[in-house]
Amino acid sequence: MTAVVLSPPPAVQERGLWLSLTVAMSKRSVIAIVRQPALVIPSLIFPLFFAALGTSSFGRAVRLPNFPKVDNFLDFALAGTIIQGVLFGSVTGGAALATDIEMGFFDRLLATPTSRISILVGRLAGAALFGGFQAIVFVLLLLPFGVSIKAGVAGFIVIVLCGALTGMAIGGFTAAIALKTGSSEAVQGSFPLLFIGLFFSSAFFPRQTMQGAYKVIANINPVSHLVEGVRGLVTDGLTARHVAAALLVPIGIGAVSISLAMRTLYSRLAAR
Repeated sequence: MTAVVLSPPPAVQERGLWLSLTVAMSKRSVIAIVRQPALVIPSLIFPLFFAALGTSSFGRAVRLPNFPKVDNFLDFALAGTIIQGVLFGSVTGGAALATDIEMGFFDRLLATPTSRISILVGRLAGAALFGGFQAIVFVLLLLPFGVSIKAGVAGFIVIVLCGALTGMAIGGFTAAIALKTGSSEAVQGSFPLLFIGLFFSSAFFPRQTMQGAYKVIANINPVSHLVEGVRGLVTDGLTARHVAAALLVPIGIGAVSISLAMRTLYSRLAAR
């Protein structure tokens, strides 16, 4: 009796191939980050430096009128530290993609049967993994210095997810710059813009104590709402409002940035 081997339908085979290609590109993205510590370490060190400096300089600010109720300033600063690190770390992935374009590796990939979308999705998945890793590192390093997460383990998981989603969301913008310009220097030039977006938010000081144009900008800045979602998990506890802000804001930003990156990818392919 002859055994009959049934092969998966073509659509299933294509999905499996696309998934395996995306996983491979994600692994390559993560390995590239690990192999370039000089690019990664600053996004871990500088946020911690700002947290230490802010805590020592503004520790008594928690007594100001309208300042949110917190156990200490470090609890307040943790959210800003995480988002700052993830924003800066997202530049690394975009710069690596631009380097692939400059060195010709991107064109060699296009000459293979590799899915074009998996090239971008794999890079963004790597940015998400790095963003989640940064959130874990910042929390674990600051716990011995008095940080406590009122939302507990569930809140910690949400914070890590927020870091991953934010890394992917901002990575979409840096990937779009890389695909548009093909220049790692242009991607790294986005760093000041990210810092300005962070500075004009409530990452370093609460909106309740702001005045004038600074407060107006902070009110409409999505980074403020993202930071405050994470901060609420640290200082207030696990609530639907804080979870929604921590997860839905980066998802919204990601919808815009990834759409822009996909459009830029298709434009680059069409120009070949």
